[in-house]
Amino acid sequence: MSSFKNIVRLAIAGAALAAAAAVSAQAFPTKPIKIVVPYTPGGTSDIIARSISQPLSEALGQPVLVENRAGASGNIGAELVARAPADGHTLLLCDVGALAIAPSVYTKLPFDPSKDLRGVTMLAYSPHLLAVHPSVPANNLQELVALSRTTPLNFAVTAIGSAPHLAGIAVEQATKAQWAYVPYKGGSQAVNDTVAGQAQVIMNGMLATLPAVQSGRLKVLGVSKSTRVPLLPDTPTIAEQGVKGFESGSWQGVLIPAGTPPAIVERLSAELIRIIRSPEIRAKLTAQGAEVHTMSPAELSSFYQRERKNWAEVVAAGGVRIE
Repeated sequence: MSSFKNIVRLAIAGAALAAAAAVSAQAFPTKPIKIVVPYTPGGTSDIIARSISQPLSEALGQPVLVENRAGASGNIGAELVARAPADGHTLLLCDVGALAIAPSVYTKLPFDPSKDLRGVTMLAYSPHLLAVHPSVPANNLQELVALSRTTPLNFAVTAIGSAPHLAGIAVEQATKAQWAYVPYKGGSQAVNDTVAGQAQVIMNGMLATLPAVQSGRLKVLGVSKSTRVPLLPDTPTIAEQGVKGFESGSWQGVLIPAGTPPAIVERLSAELIRIIRSPEIRAKLTAQGAEVHTMSPAELSSFYQRERKNWAEVVAAGGVRIE
């Protein structure tokens, strides 16, 4: 009988927890929502976060604040969210691909993204642009590679171990180019220093880089998509220029602390997908070179695991490790 009583007690406890979670989800949100962007202001994730913050505030009936917590290739901000209460009030908006790289690059990562965070939804994809300072005497990838073998070139990347960094390594290995990587705390800083001539080459998300290209402050040599992009119809893809099958980019998504009640995750996912798909937001992002690309929580989790495996191979080949 004692075992039967234990089973009953467990069943009652489980029902109570489920009921408590349901009540919590119904009450959500009870205070302001914080969107943590683990990079400096002005980058791809920051632009998207600020585009959705007001519509999300209107949908949830609470203020939505964007907080930039840059450092350690995005890991400082990501860890902050991973350690936050799992109540739906602290969100992480970042490059999901970059987050998937971190476990392979860092030997002592203080959290496990796949265990401590769970996906809410993907929001957008922005291909990388390969661009140079206007003074660089190269007009395509082949000329840039040839130049790199005779002239020292600084290659600006958002951070060591970031998606643009590994994309640069992949191009370097495929073409036998030679350049020195200069890490920053975000895409906006990398773009600004390349515009200023402190770096000569940059690989960065199109959303944050296109304005500098359109104003003539940077010269674009290639796009990392499998097909040419409508906003730059005359710019060939990197694959077209000899790096067969090459494709990379910034995948911006929202994650939340593991353990957040499923009902809260589903509500946030539904609201974010509705907002990012709205004609106003979609048109704004499209005009800047980003594509709206949404996923369910389960689809985002699967995407993360695939990215983690794929990038681990690039990290190993490039020998990128940070203690």
